[in-house]
Amino acid sequence: MRLFDMHCDTLYRAYTEKSTLFDDSFHISFNKTDGIDTYIQCLAVWIPDEYRGDAAWELFCGCVELLGSQISGTDIKWLKSADDIRALARSGGRGIILTVEGGAVLGGRPERLQQLYDMGVRMMTLTWNGTNELGDGIMSETDGGLTPFGQDVVMEMQRLGMIVDVSHAGEKMFFDTAKLSEKPFAASHSNARALTDHPRNLTDSQIETLSCAGGITGLNFCEYFLNKNKTNASKYDIIKHTGYLMQKGGPQMVGMGADFDGADIPSDIVGIASMPGLYELFEDEFGKAAADAVFFDNAYRFFTENLK
Repeated sequence: MRLFDMHCDTLYRAYTEKSTLFDDSFHISFNKTDGIDTYIQCLAVWIPDEYRGDAAWELFCGCVELLGSQISGTDIKWLKSADDIRALARSGGRGIILTVEGGAVLGGRPERLQQLYDMGVRMMTLTWNGTNELGDGIMSETDGGLTPFGQDVVMEMQRLGMIVDVSHAGEKMFFDTAKLSEKPFAASHSNARALTDHPRNLTDSQIETLSCAGGITGLNFCEYFLNKNKTNASKYDIIKHTGYLMQKGGPQMVGMGADFDGADIPSDIVGIASMPGLYELFEDEFGKAAADAVFFDNAYRFFTENLK
């Protein structure tokens, strides 16, 4: 089994809890990946809404420093280009892609986008739930869309070869991004609102827009996004959201974005160690080709086509 997961908060958790990427109490521990032949994990630096300016930047830099020290001397490869991803897919093994969850990391300073890229960031979520210098998140009191600064950031990200991520974006920001974008963009960890009416999930119109733009969404394992009664959420809800997203957007636009270590997940999933078993369930439900596409191939294609 191969796995390409587009979002987790394990790096942020390791940094803020003074732990490691090998902590077996986390959803993701790199000690528990033996059942995965090729594993690519996007590691997000989450920027909570209360972090702004220098505090947001210092949080990011601290996480990056920890990442470098954690993977040094291991077989885990830091993937920074399409060629890096292709090479890992050929050889097998484990790799990470550094991402940021929250454009507040920029502090309104355009030059920091180049700094992020130079430090290895290859995808950035424009907002978390609230409002920042780029525009309004999905839980903001207003829905003002992208600011002029946000528009500049989207265009510069695409010029650099950094993937624009609209998970957490307010609806107007989502559609502003779709209208402005010259390249495909991602919703790295979002499900279908028609199945679970939560603001963080995508409407049918958003799903169709994302698909038409050549984009991708990652299945999110958060209980609140899987089932309106979160205590009933299970791996079978992941199957339901997968089927719906494939029906509305096409089988090519669905990947994994489990949100491990950043969300409460169903009790029948313990974390990364559950993924081989979940793959078997997908294979039974959708067939091997579709299971391979959702678990690895779609994200692999999207990233290799949209990174430099």
